[in-house]
Amino acid sequence: MDPDILSTFKILIIGESSVGKTSLLLRFINDSFDSNVSATIGVDFKTKKVTVDGNTVKLAIWDTAGVERFRTLTPSYYRNAQGAIVVYDVCRRETFNKMQTWLDELDTYTTKRNIVKMIVGNKIDQDSRQVTREEGIKFAKRHAALYIESSAKTRDGVECAFEELVQKIIQTPGLWEASVNQTGTISITQGNDAGYLPKSCTGWSCSLN
Repeated sequence: MDPDILSTFKILIIGESSVGKTSLLLRFINDSFDSNVSATIGVDFKTKKVTVDGNTVKLAIWDTAGVERFRTLTPSYYRNAQGAIVVYDVCRRETFNKMQTWLDELDTYTTKRNIVKMIVGNKIDQDSRQVTREEGIKFAKRHAALYIESSAKTRDGVECAFEELVQKIIQTPGLWEASVNQTGTISITQGNDAGYLPKSCTGWSCSLN
């Protein structure tokens, strides 16, 4: 491992089909957006190095199909993940109503009981909202998850979603310290208080205990 990298974090992106999971990933990785992006078949996988609170980590981000017939690798997909981004479309209430199903599946297959969860209400650039921000926050609180609203099209909230997730993982050493304990002593920057919001994210994000 690169000595400058604290650890590698496995991050999942899950949720119903067409909620914008792949678009969020491509915006974060390449800063690109394609309104005609194809639906994911099986699993897509991308990596990126990020620095949060002075700590550089490598993210291995797994994007999976939301359509049941394409989801053939479920148990292995969830194994050893430290973080999960669970996405719904704020303009399609049925995708919000399925969030509990996705969290139940996450709890069933994850091998790390303290996995960090980020609830993302996507497509806030559109005018036909059906799910309020307050509903999203209430749902996230009930599941002890982080919450943010985003738009892959306009970039709002996208980088913040990943940064907030990584920050919380770093603040939960039991999720990742075993993977680096053979490299010697590592001094990490202490995370901010639970209510911290990066300046660029103010108004979009809600960190929850």
